[in-house]
Amino acid sequence: MFDRDLWQEIIGALKKNRIRTLLTAFGVFWGILMLIIMLGAGRGLSNGVFHGMGDFATNSFFIWNQRTSVPYKGFPSGRWINFNNSDVTYLRDNVPEIDLMDPSLYVEFWRGEGLSNVVHGLKKGAFEISGEYPDINRIDPRDVFKGRFINYYDLLQNRKVVVIGQSVISSLFDNNEDPLGKYIQIHGTYFQVIGLFRSKHTGGWGDQQNKGVILPFTTMQQTYNYGDKVHNFAITAKKGISASFVEEKVKSILKKRHDVAPDDNQAVGSFNLEKQVKQFTALFLAIDVFIWIVGIGTLLAGVIGVSNIMLVIIRERTREIGVQRAIGASPFQIIRQIVFESVFLTTIAGYTGLVLGVGIVEAANYMMIKMGVKTDMFYRPEINFSVAITALVILILAGIIAGFVPARRAIRVKPVEALRFEN
Repeated sequence: MFDRDLWQEIIGALKKNRIRTLLTAFGVFWGILMLIIMLGAGRGLSNGVFHGMGDFATNSFFIWNQRTSVPYKGFPSGRWINFNNSDVTYLRDNVPEIDLMDPSLYVEFWRGEGLSNVVHGLKKGAFEISGEYPDINRIDPRDVFKGRFINYYDLLQNRKVVVIGQSVISSLFDNNEDPLGKYIQIHGTYFQVIGLFRSKHTGGWGDQQNKGVILPFTTMQQTYNYGDKVHNFAITAKKGISASFVEEKVKSILKKRHDVAPDDNQAVGSFNLEKQVKQFTALFLAIDVFIWIVGIGTLLAGVIGVSNIMLVIIRERTREIGVQRAIGASPFQIIRQIVFESVFLTTIAGYTGLVLGVGIVEAANYMMIKMGVKTDMFYRPEINFSVAITALVILILAGIIAGFVPARRAIRVKPVEALRFEN
């Protein structure tokens, strides 16, 4: 493989017609370049979707109350069902597949009920108020950059404390003012700020979450006279158990406890994040497969071009091959030289396309970071090392195939006929 004379012959053969060689190599170069760029873009789409989800538990689902759609046990349709604290206890005791559970309450004054609902000093603003359990910060984690999140002692003692989002901070406090330990007023009741957070989500999801004011769940029930009401549940399944299985079990129990017809699919609303994640994963896998098919197809066109040019080169060197055979060159030596020429051409062209493609993808990533571009649909385009290695292996195999077919044809020509051949 490191025969100096062999490599001189290979380079000399390719230099005889440089324009033809360059045009042939361009097909391989372009094929691998497009493959790498498309794979990088596909990864950017995938990263964008999953990055926008932050650290959300992907085995989670959400349950909320709605109106019934069919009459049942003497109750008319259109009846609102209301979850309560006893449902929380019952689900914990009877659904062992549940890992984390967060019962929630919401006061949605931001929809226009009142002028403003949160006041600090002379500043005020309308924000979404929610009562949560500490588990919500494990199901849908916020970045608590100062202070702490609510804990179970806050719930047990009905403490009047809050954790506020970044948008609330900027609206109610001066730039040089530390909100921690200060009090804010929510419709006549004062709460002490114990924690500051920013959302880990991007786009509209993150913006909405940053406008949140979080109270302990029990404090919310007591302060706003909700009694034992629960608006919704955020639940995760234990490891190894399908969230869809747990979701159906929880919905069935809640329907039975609140006299809802088993076939009433409207009374208990739900959203299963695990299903969404699986759908996205399948979608991006299909996109990757499509990209590989298109990329390899483009690369194959370049390889066919290399094979054709090798046939032309062999035809031009028929007498030379005849001389080599006449003085004792074995078929293996002839095949080796032709295959090496093909591999050399495809590898150099392909590796150049590979390096340039990776460079373009990395440059796009760098520019997005430098310019501060943030989007839910595209984030951190990249090429995995394994993908680059796979592409390189495909190049080498393509070069072998592109050279082997012409080489087999070359050794079929008898030395005597090759010596008589005229171009």
